[in-house]
Amino acid sequence: MAFDKKFNECSRLVQILLLLIPIVNWVTEILVRVSAFIRKPSLKTTLGLIFGVILGVGLGWLDLIWVLLFNHLCLA
Repeated sequence: MAFDKKFNECSRLVQILLLLIPIVNWVTEILVRVSAFIRKPSLKTTLGLIFGVILGVGLGWLDLIWVLLFNHLCLA
């Protein structure tokens, strides 16, 4: 299932809520990044997946700001 496409199709309010709650934030990050990597493996999605796993919630807070500005996750 393409979680990255479903995440981008959600309303901005839902995206912000998913990225605002710390544990839900990390799970959402992992699901979206794994989905993006499987759908389109590239250096960008690989780095996003690696940083998402290693940095966890910290990258989620960065992605919250990124979603507010650009309406998609960084490196996904």
